[in-house]
Amino acid sequence: MTLRFRLNGRDVTVETSAGRRLLDLLREDLGLTGTKEGCGEGECGACTVLVDGKPRLACLTAAIQVEGKDVLTIEGIAAPGKLHPLQEAFLATAGVQCGFCTPGLIMAAYALLQENPHPTEDEVREYLAGNLCRCTGYAQVVEAVERAAERMR
Repeated sequence: MTLRFRLNGRDVTVETSAGRRLLDLLREDLGLTGTKEGCGEGECGACTVLVDGKPRLACLTAAIQVEGKDVLTIEGIAAPGKLHPLQEAFLATAGVQCGFCTPGLIMAAYALLQENPHPTEDEVREYLAGNLCRCTGYAQVVEAVERAAERMR
């Protein structure tokens, strides 16, 4: 089947099978390996992307579900040659350790800041509750989101 959607600001047309996961389409067919597969069951958030501005787990999303929609991955949030304020803040606060969960955390945080540019610490923690990280203990992640929110205002 032919699938058409907008990916990181560009129109994409790709041939795929009806049962293909969005995660596999992004990583294997389109070469966007920033979106990670952690659990494959929708429990960890490592595969978080935005579909029409809302966080979606790419491991649980059938590729056909993005027909005609706007998909944003970690590769699409920064300007060429420049990191996004969230990426900069994660680096500055050591919110990035092993880095495996980082793209999913950043994409969820991006969605949060689009919805709520002034989140409280509790709101950040609640919004990111579906994203698991085994390295940071979350304090640095929350600090990164708060720092980025301030810079983006």
